[in-house]
Amino acid sequence: MKAVFLDAATLGEDVDLSPIENMTGGLTCHPRTNPEQVIQRIQGFDTVLVNKVVLGREHFEACPELKTIAVVATGLNNIDLEAARAHDIKVTNVTNYGRSTVAQHTMALILALATRLLDYNRGARNGQWAKSDMFCLMDYPIMELEGKTLGIVGYGDLGQGVAERAKAFGMNIVLGCRPGQEPGEVDGYPRIPLDELLVQADVLSLHCLLTEETRNMIGARELGLMKSSALLINTSRGGLVDESALADALRNGDIAGAGFDVLTEEPPRNGNPLLADNVPNLILTPHSAWASQEARQRIVEITARNLASVT
Repeated sequence: MKAVFLDAATLGEDVDLSPIENMTGGLTCHPRTNPEQVIQRIQGFDTVLVNKVVLGREHFEACPELKTIAVVATGLNNIDLEAARAHDIKVTNVTNYGRSTVAQHTMALILALATRLLDYNRGARNGQWAKSDMFCLMDYPIMELEGKTLGIVGYGDLGQGVAERAKAFGMNIVLGCRPGQEPGEVDGYPRIPLDELLVQADVLSLHCLLTEETRNMIGARELGLMKSSALLINTSRGGLVDESALADALRNGDIAGAGFDVLTEEPPRNGNPLLADNVPNLILTPHSAWASQEARQRIVEITARNLASVT
C-alpha cells in the first residue's frame, strides 16, 4: 500500500500518525493541498487520505492506480462517490469518534447560555458588579435546566451522547423527526414531528447531517414556533439553520439565545449574518467541538482499522 495524506494539518500536530504509517508501510504527508495540486500529489499512490480536500472524476481518471480513499472525517460530501464507484475505488470514512467531545461542547454551549455565563463574566470584569447596590448581579435571566425539555433532532451517536449528559442534569428528552422519519419511540424517548417538538422544547439541539432534505430545516417559520425563552444549539452542520432568519429571531427576541459551532461557509471569509455585532445572546465557536486531542487521535486509529479492512 502506497499512501499519501493531502491535508494532514487538519488533524493537528499533536496526533500520532504511526497507526496509519504502520498499516500502510509508510505515509507521505502534505500539511495542505490546493485544488490545482491534487492530481500531481496523488499520482503514483493507490491510497489517498483526505479530510476536506475535494476528489472527483477528473482525479480518478488521471490516477488509474488509485484504489482507496480514506476520509478522516464523517462527511463524504467532498468525494464524488458515484465517480469513485465507477472507477472501483473504495471510500471509507470515520464515525463514532467524537461522542464525548462534541457532547461536552454541546452541553457547554447550553450551560453558558442558560446561566448567561458570558454576560455575568463581562459584568464582573467591566465594573458593573462593582457598582451594584447589593452583593450580586441578577441582571440576566438564568434558566435552570432541571425539568426543562431538550429536543434533539438527529439521534445518532452524537445525539445519544448529548441525551445521556442532559439526562444527568434532569432534563426531559424528546426527539424530533428529521425529514422522512416517522414518529415513534427510541431508547424510551418519544420521537415526535418536528413542528410539535419546536413548540415544546426549551432547548433544541441539532445533530443531523446536511442533506437536501435537512438544508434550512430551521427557518423563519420554525423559529416562530419556538418559545421566546428557548435556546437553539447547532454543533452538527452549517446550513441546517437559515442564518439570516436566526439573526433576525435573536434581534427580535423570538428566541432567547443560540449556540453554534458551525456556519454555512467555513471559514466565513465572506462574512455571515451571525457575525453581525448586533446579534444578541449568540455564542459562536469555530467548528472546534470535535477537536479534542483524544478525538483526533481516535480518528487516526479508526482510519488505520478502515485501511486494514480494505486490504
